[in-house]
Amino acid sequence: MKSLPIIPVAAVAAAGGAATLVASQPNHLPPVPGTPVNTALAEAATYQPSYFSAEEYRFLQAAVARLIPQDELGPGALEAGVPEFIDRQMNTPWAAGANWYMQGPFQPSAPKEMGYQLKLNAREIYRLGIAAANAWCSQDMGKPFADLPADAQDKALTAMQNGIDGFDSLPSATFFSMLWGNTREGFFSDPIHGGNKDMVGWKLIGFPGARADFMDWIERDEKYPLPPVSIKGLRG
Repeated sequence: MKSLPIIPVAAVAAAGGAATLVASQPNHLPPVPGTPVNTALAEAATYQPSYFSAEEYRFLQAAVARLIPQDELGPGALEAGVPEFIDRQMNTPWAAGANWYMQGPFQPSAPKEMGYQLKLNAREIYRLGIAAANAWCSQDMGKPFADLPADAQDKALTAMQNGIDGFDSLPSATFFSMLWGNTREGFFSDPIHGGNKDMVGWKLIGFPGARADFMDWIERDEKYPLPPVSIKGLRG
């Protein structure tokens, strides 16, 4: 089994494939005592999921906290509200597969160029995937995923990414790929969708957000001097 790669959080911005980020310390909500309270970030701690059960949401919070960790560069996926982003996505037509091509034949072993090859929509992938992940962790590591120490969570995520037995309803790599992709999306999407609270993802990479015009800065090879702006006009 491959070991989980340790990648600085900034590298997530350029990651095009399935990579995994590892925190040196587990994430915590609310923010670390002694730091200024940010109202937007504090909202992540009070959100109540509408699709996921309490146990499923605990898994989601623990998993995204390991994928994009809070560190010296700033808040991670947990603090930025990525679990809220994913939960809200589950109530969209996309998550129900309404705009997916869902007709057979299904060939799970087909090359990736052939596109998605399962009968499951996003809601089903999460529900079945989280249940399978918790069952596998309980059997192989003694506790459900959210109750494991950080290093064991990293090993479990690596195993899911590489493919493990025990995921009878779907390949573990398929579940990990969706979780990792949605985590990135939630961290860098506009805050209107529930994640990227206080635009922490945009601040991390220097992205100006929904500003009307910043084309004259693209080729200057200089740091953009103004804070990001969201679709609603909020300024970071």
